[in-house]
Amino acid sequence: MEELLKGLNEAQQEAVVSTEGYVRVIAGAGSGKTRALTHRYAFIVNELGIDPGNVLSVTFTNKASHEMRRRVKKMIGGEQDTGFITTYHGFCVRVLREDIHRLFYPKNFVILDVEDQKILLREIFEEMELKMNDKTFKRILDKIGVLKGNTHYVHQMILRGEMPRLEDAGDLDGQIIQRYLKKQKRVYGLDFDDLLNFVFVLFEQYKEVLEKWQERLFYIQVDEFQDSSLKQFELVKMLSAQHGNLFVVGDPDQTIYEWRGADPKYMVDFDQYFGEVQTIFLNQNYRSTPQILSLSNALIKNNYFRVDKDMTTENPEGIKVVHYHGKSELEESKWVVQRMKELVENGAEYRDIAVLYRANYLSRFIEQELIQQNIEYTIFGGFKFFDRLEIKDALAHLRMIAMEDDLSFSRIVNVPKRQIGKKRMQFIRMRAEEEGLSYYDTLKKYVDHDRLRRTGARDFIEAIESLKKRKEDLSVSELLQEAMQLTGYEAYRREDGDQERLDNLTELLHSIVQYEQTLGENIDLDEYLQMISLYTDNERDDQVNSVKLMTIHTAKGLEYPYVFVVGMNESVLPNVRALRERKERALEEERRLTYVAVTRAEKELYMTESEGFQNGGQRKYPSRFIFEVEDGLYERVGDLDESLIEEAKEYIRASHRQTKEVAASGFEVGTRVSHPVFGAGTIEEIDEKKNTYLVFFDKMKAPRPISRNFKKLEKVEDA
Repeated sequence: MEELLKGLNEAQQEAVVSTEGYVRVIAGAGSGKTRALTHRYAFIVNELGIDPGNVLSVTFTNKASHEMRRRVKKMIGGEQDTGFITTYHGFCVRVLREDIHRLFYPKNFVILDVEDQKILLREIFEEMELKMNDKTFKRILDKIGVLKGNTHYVHQMILRGEMPRLEDAGDLDGQIIQRYLKKQKRVYGLDFDDLLNFVFVLFEQYKEVLEKWQERLFYIQVDEFQDSSLKQFELVKMLSAQHGNLFVVGDPDQTIYEWRGADPKYMVDFDQYFGEVQTIFLNQNYRSTPQILSLSNALIKNNYFRVDKDMTTENPEGIKVVHYHGKSELEESKWVVQRMKELVENGAEYRDIAVLYRANYLSRFIEQELIQQNIEYTIFGGFKFFDRLEIKDALAHLRMIAMEDDLSFSRIVNVPKRQIGKKRMQFIRMRAEEEGLSYYDTLKKYVDHDRLRRTGARDFIEAIESLKKRKEDLSVSELLQEAMQLTGYEAYRREDGDQERLDNLTELLHSIVQYEQTLGENIDLDEYLQMISLYTDNERDDQVNSVKLMTIHTAKGLEYPYVFVVGMNESVLPNVRALRERKERALEEERRLTYVAVTRAEKELYMTESEGFQNGGQRKYPSRFIFEVEDGLYERVGDLDESLIEEAKEYIRASHRQTKEVAASGFEVGTRVSHPVFGAGTIEEIDEKKNTYLVFFDKMKAPRPISRNFKKLEKVEDA
């Protein structure tokens, strides 16, 4: 026990030993929350003697869960199964693997990512002879997202036999969505929304399944709790109901995903949901200098919706934060890069420097100057590793061996070319539809048909069948190597001559081998495929001595000795579109975003902006967030006229007045309302971004988005 508490401060120790009941830990930036979480997990296992299979530890990214597993294994011994250190989606996959058969889905269901969803839509557009358009795809996917905002559609998906029609399938979009759900059912595919929704339906229809998980999970801890959505909150609330041990860690001041459904109120009002709650503050910052901390404390105090706390540090004094004002974007970029060179001359390395910005397009002017000065740089959060064409192809080969699903088949049957083009695929699809077969079974059945002679169909079948026979004897990494050779995919990529694609395939193989070695847990192919489908890749090679460029959202959770927050102009930070759509809520989130940016810095922090004009011809002003902090907390560099400051402040005051004129928000979630056409219903959700209520009307099978400005929606008191 002494070993576990060694090196922790008083508040961290309190968090580690607080194992019973509902506990909220408000953990400020750089306060060592991951340390507290891992030590607490080890304390529960080593000191309380609880099996890891009875402890659920939820993180928000796969990267975070892997890192936590790695640290925990060192403390509790590598042999123990730490599979319940996972993400929300990862946990849902575990639940569904055990019991999805009750909903008439196979255990080896397919997890669909956005690219898979687009493949299904392309098929539908071809069948309906519609013009392909990525913007249309986005609109349809958004509508599917709205439909999946609640669980009502799941009841249709799990009916055996033919799927019933959606109630509003009359218009073209509705017909496309209807076909989309049918195709999804055909491949037994679940997207990220489905994973949570199917678990809710499973728990609702089979109380014994819910009770099994409630019984099993004696202790639940959640990291980054401020980023929880309503559904995620409901899930942990439900799971912790029996044993009443829920431990949540987070910082409401770092909620930057409200636009994606996160709601800081679950953290801020935690005690209102659970009654008797213990709150612990991790206030000591181990990351930044007192100067950086003073500025960040002063900035975030302007937010109203938060849990008040002041971060302190025992770190040695540093230099004052710098605000640089340039006369042009070029001047700003030249100053930033010159300052980088000075830092390196004084002993820093380029890998110690990060440039953060509100939107991707802002990297351009810094990139150009870095190229000019011949300085190596890396962009984080660019094209995701697992979204690359060759990686998706390789994984589709593995999925084909495991599941023979139509999606993987469509993706790889003609890669490399096997003369199975559009017309032959139409023939396969038509026969499959008529005979209720999968595409692969159809190919096997009709391999000697006139339409498929003189194609590479037989070779493809032989390769897949041979791999399926060896599936049990080979590890996932060996299976991938065999698949790449037998199907001719590797040779095809070599002929292609694109070294980067080959390097990426090597990297995929390397990552599988690493996964097999480090986790020390036997994984079968199905398990690996489900794990990898949940992956989002934020990992980049930190060994390269290069300046790191990234958006502030990407930077969350990272830290660097020297940080430049560039393009700190009004309308950029805070973002004008966010303010227009979500008013006061957005202003607080934009301020939290700035807080996240400035608290990434360990030793030196630079906030830079410049004069000129925005894309729409609007004059550029320094961000209001610079003016919100008293002048004494930073040093100003550059020639900033008093007249420009006054003009900027007037512009900010005017836009602030507009922000305050919020459309009357009227009703809350749960309010019973009456509509002149749809009748009585309940408000299930409020979409701040679209300024709509999502209302579930009693007489309808799916909710409707109703504008918050619609005057004829009236509150009703139920008798």
